[in-house]
Amino acid sequence: MTQQNETKLLLISLLATLVLVAGGIWWFTNSENFGKSNGSNNSDSGNSGNLEPKENSEIVNKNTESKTSLTARISEGDKILISGDGTQEKVSATAAIAKGNYTEAINYLQNSLRAKGNDPEALIYLNNARIGQTKSYTIVASMPIGEELDAAQEMLRGVAQAQQEINQAGGINGIPIKILIANDDNDPEIAEELAEEFVNNPNIFGVIGHFGSSVSLAAAEIYQANNLVMISPTSTSVELSTVGNYIFRTVPSDRFAGSALSRYTVNELKLQKAVVFFNSESSYSKSLKDEYTTALFGDGGEVIAEYDLIDPNFNSASAVNDAIAKGAEVLMLAANSATLDQALQVVQVNDKRLPLLAGDSAYKAKTLQIGRSDAVGMILAVPWHILADPDAEFPQAAGKLWGGEVNWRTALAYDATQALIAALKRNPSRSGVQQALSSGNFEARGASGDIRFLSSGDRNQAVQLVTIQPGSRTSFGYEFVPIP
Repeated sequence: MTQQNETKLLLISLLATLVLVAGGIWWFTNSENFGKSNGSNNSDSGNSGNLEPKENSEIVNKNTESKTSLTARISEGDKILISGDGTQEKVSATAAIAKGNYTEAINYLQNSLRAKGNDPEALIYLNNARIGQTKSYTIVASMPIGEELDAAQEMLRGVAQAQQEINQAGGINGIPIKILIANDDNDPEIAEELAEEFVNNPNIFGVIGHFGSSVSLAAAEIYQANNLVMISPTSTSVELSTVGNYIFRTVPSDRFAGSALSRYTVNELKLQKAVVFFNSESSYSKSLKDEYTTALFGDGGEVIAEYDLIDPNFNSASAVNDAIAKGAEVLMLAANSATLDQALQVVQVNDKRLPLLAGDSAYKAKTLQIGRSDAVGMILAVPWHILADPDAEFPQAAGKLWGGEVNWRTALAYDATQALIAALKRNPSRSGVQQALSSGNFEARGASGDIRFLSSGDRNQAVQLVTIQPGSRTSFGYEFVPIP
């Protein structure tokens, strides 16, 4: 009995020890965690209460990073957004502007422009530096610098030229125009974030942008909701017409382009059966496809097939051969910038077998460079062409300022800036700008004629048809020329 009692006591002691050890480990671990979470041993708050400060900290950090990122995307001259092809003087100028040394910056920027005269960013910063801290009316130019650098520079030339002209003429009742440049990367999400930044800055009276229709549509909702005018020089999707009364554009909508290409198909080419190549994820591409399809049906023709350029199984040779087998008589390329390479593959494999039509997105040097002889005869619908009226005031002034010819993106960005300037002359307030642009008697002189807007905010102007022909006006041996 004594031995059994001792054994029982030993087991009880062992169990008690294990319980104490386990309890100690639990207490130490949890008290350490609580201390890390909230700096105390107060267990009343529990784990769920201690997660909240951590989550809030992460949100604050994320918002701070986002704010820093947005600041890096906007410049009035204190930072370079277009890097890689500038001058050291331009770099020195931005450093001087950041310190408020405007006189020093002016000298640097003048020297930079002597070395590289077609740099629109440098000219805008020069005009801004001349303003310094004096009163001005601020406009933002939101450009696709990170994704479509050539297009961004083309548009900025139009903005810079208009700014230069108005400020040299004394501004608006003595008040100059300042231009902020923003880089939205042609990305809808970034454009939305920038739009929020712009609407919260009371010094901004209007926005020139954005580039792609999908990007403009994303940002337009924010501008409309917060009563800030946006004028796009390049977004043509018909969807933009319905966003609201603060949204405008100086480029004609796809309805004009679709109708013009349809009429050319039926009346000039005497053809009726077309196929369309498009990007199903692009608002511009889908819009142009739909407008051409509708117009062609109304003109007595039909689109017999559609080919999605971003389909994983898309093959240009197979698509063209399939289109011909179905009886296609003409190929219409409604590609956007992101699918221009696929469209140019279609041009090459077509090998001049069927006539080619395209929208304004194909109006790029790449089309001439890659398409070459295979692209000869292609018909494009664009808003403006310099040869349509080469002796007009704008192309003459642009040639002197930039040292060469400019294209429709420069002209329409110039028009967007001129429209905002004319509206500011009438009433320098956000609501006043909108009311002026919406007025039935609004009119401003632009590169491509008088600027007037329909009640939808669309430009009331027809498109210009151009074709590709051999020529010496480019280094590729081919050029775009207007069709009379």
